[in-house]
This record gives sequence, structure tokens and C-alpha cells, in this order.
Amino acid sequence: MPAIFITGTGTEIGKTFVAAGLIGSLRRRGRYVAALKPVISGFDAHASADSDPALLLKALGREPSAVAIAAIAPWRFAAALSPDMAAARERKPIDFAALVGFCRLAIAAAEDVVVIEGIGGLMVPFDAQSTVLDLIEALRIPIILVAGTYLGTLSHVLTASEVATNRGLDMAALVLNETPGSPVPIEAIHASLTNFFGEVPIITLTRGSADNAAAFEALADLLP
Repeated sequence: MPAIFITGTGTEIGKTFVAAGLIGSLRRRGRYVAALKPVISGFDAHASADSDPALLLKALGREPSAVAIAAIAPWRFAAALSPDMAAARERKPIDFAALVGFCRLAIAAAEDVVVIEGIGGLMVPFDAQSTVLDLIEALRIPIILVAGTYLGTLSHVLTASEVATNRGLDMAALVLNETPGSPVPIEAIHASLTNFFGEVPIITLTRGSADNAAAFEALADLLP
């Protein structure tokens, strides 16, 4: 089944916003979509309705019950830290092989397309040896790289792109998710990055806006 991995140049840049928007566009086309947020930190079980996996479930048209959240996000940690730190704090280390296996099984069992949302940035560690990048490499599925438009994002985007390219990953698209209040115009960032991304589509979003339908449709076009 086709699958896509949504990762980012860092945390709090809108990966869930992008994943939910893509899911909505795919569903409007009549696609059957499954979604995963395998690892999440900063998870509050008493406020789970606002969590990232809950937002993905809502995009899927499903009730974000505790059972449903656990099914798509089995590694949940309370501390708002990197997953290796959050897991260590709870003395529940992440079994990387099990994480890879969980994602592979979901992809194999899916009726149609699977959207997987990562945690933090591309190089966030799960343990002392494995990162989000290692997970994507193990799954061998295309990525959508999400970035903000803050001052300094050019270096972060190009660094993440270089690392992904060196691992032989397939970048389906770069999404520039507008950073509110940024002194740098999104058009200028788009123009600069066009010089480095060749044929990789660069899609821009107005963060938090409801007027991003065309951009999400363009992302949906990328999935076979």
C-alpha cells in the first residue's frame, strides 16, 4: 500500500496540521486513509482530545477515544522532551525494532494509503542509536518535509534535505508552513529554496488558515 512519512526540520512547526490537511484531501477523493503517530511525548492522558493523535483521528472521521489513540500512538510519554529522554524518565525505553515492525505491519495491513507522522525533527533520537531518520530509512517510504518560515529556516531546511538525500530517501515535497510574525516573507524563502530543490515540489501554507485547500490537494496529488 502507498505510504508517506511526514517529518520536519524541528518541533512545533505544523506536522500535525499538514498530516490532518492531507488526510482530509485524500478522504474527499474517496481514498481510505490510515494514520499513525507512533511516538509522542508531552502527552497528557487527561487532555488527550487535543493531542496530535486525537487530531489525526478527527481528520480520519473517527472518535479519539483512549483505545483509538493507543492503537495509532502506542509509545506515549508524559514529559515534553525528546523521545529518548521522555522514555528514560519513565523507564520505558523504546524498542526500535518493535517501532519499525509496528509501522511495517500497519502499512502491510492498510486497505489504501497510510500517513505516518513523526516526532520532532528528522534527527530526533528514539534511543542511544536510532533516530527518526533511521525509522524512515527502515520503512523506505517517501517523506514530506515540513519547515517554518522563521529567520534561520533556510539552513535548517537545507541541512535536513542534505541528510535525507545522503541516506537515499525520496523527498516527495517540501512544505513551508508560515511562521506567524516572521520578519522573512514566505515568498522570499520559497524563491531561495527553489534554487536547491530542483524538481521537488515546494508547497506553501498559511499556518492556521482555513484557506489552504489547494495546497493540500497538491500534496494529495503526490500519492499514487
